[in-house]
Amino acid sequence: MPTFSITTYGCQMNKNDSERMAGLLSSLGFSETPDESVADLIIVNTCSVRQSAEDRVYGSQEKYLEYKKTKPDMIVAVTGCMPGRDKARAFRQRLPGTDLYFPTPEMVHLPRWIAELRPELVNSDSLEADYLKIHPMRAPSAQAFLTIQTGCNKFCTYCVVPYARGLERNRPAADILREARELIAHGVIEITLLGQTVNSYRATDPETFSKDNPYKDHYAALLWEMNQLPGLERLHWTAAHPLSMSDEVIHALALPKQVNYLHLPVQSGNNEVLRRMNRKYTREQFMEVIKKVKASRPGIALGSDIIVGFPGETREQFNDTLSLYEEVGFDISYNAQYSPRSGTLGVKLYQDDISKDEKRDRWDELQSLMEKLSLEKNQNFVGKKVSVLVDKCDNGYASGQSHEMKLTRFKCDDASLVGNIVPVEVKEAKSWVLEGERVAS
Repeated sequence: MPTFSITTYGCQMNKNDSERMAGLLSSLGFSETPDESVADLIIVNTCSVRQSAEDRVYGSQEKYLEYKKTKPDMIVAVTGCMPGRDKARAFRQRLPGTDLYFPTPEMVHLPRWIAELRPELVNSDSLEADYLKIHPMRAPSAQAFLTIQTGCNKFCTYCVVPYARGLERNRPAADILREARELIAHGVIEITLLGQTVNSYRATDPETFSKDNPYKDHYAALLWEMNQLPGLERLHWTAAHPLSMSDEVIHALALPKQVNYLHLPVQSGNNEVLRRMNRKYTREQFMEVIKKVKASRPGIALGSDIIVGFPGETREQFNDTLSLYEEVGFDISYNAQYSPRSGTLGVKLYQDDISKDEKRDRWDELQSLMEKLSLEKNQNFVGKKVSVLVDKCDNGYASGQSHEMKLTRFKCDDASLVGNIVPVEVKEAKSWVLEGERVAS
């Protein structure tokens, strides 16, 4: 039986894409091996968000060339966002250990390409034309990612996604709901919907929505349909875009299966920086969305993405980001130092004029503020009961995410709790962990 190994870099969508490739290979008779050095096929699913992510791929080539000395017929494939945005195939020149190089949607051609290189490994060239229809191969779990959309139409000046993944493409609602039902039938109780700007989803088949569905906004309507699925306990989604937070989507945050958390990237708290980023909203408009979100779901935990050191960002403009962070009261943010990406509008329009040291200093300052506010917010849970979906049990502790998507752990040796939602009383709060005790429901 031929074997494969997949290495995945980047976001949850890349992880879900890897699950699809694993499903495709499994259907061809391949089995997954934990030892990539002996695999017949190695797939590297790449990320292009920052230079460091691409550098790791370049750095891996020597390893693959070494593998091929003892296994010369090994096939190494590089896919994902790097080849997706490498229209001139300039990056390909730096990958001497790579045999196949293709953007994500072209995974449908893998059977034919493998057969061309090693005919003995495959016996079928029957393909699904749309890679999103390939059945993902997932490890048994109570949690699953479900991609509803790929690509993006926003063209933020720092971002490679529209070039790496193309323009926005939405899956039919019928396909999404069918996959969700299959997941639930296999024991999944928490689903995370994925999209580049997930709340801009527009169904290609709106007739799929129930006549009882109260929403006109397609994404809000999809959330309502998901909430009707028996057996689903929790619904999460990422990442939203402020421009697509319609009043109906905000209203849908109060649906009963929605986790008590919203991830809403802001990127900067200064209007001029937001303009140069081509975010198409102002600080004031973002704050109006936050005000509506808090009114629709009081006590909701909020997360964000923020870039520091964007070209031209002054100290005063960075201070606006700090003040917005405090004004919103985020529970967490994923902070990044600006990294110029070739091919983006940011590189063409703006000089990367903030030094590495200054970017690092601003990142450190924002991180410190985040940790301070996170601890303060977490301390509000002490003495309260939270519901935890247990995903791990080892070394005498069980852990998982609360309804607010906060890592929570408690003493426990019962591995049968994995995949179940249990009540936990919080006894101690740290910046990133709630410590507690399991209590009766």
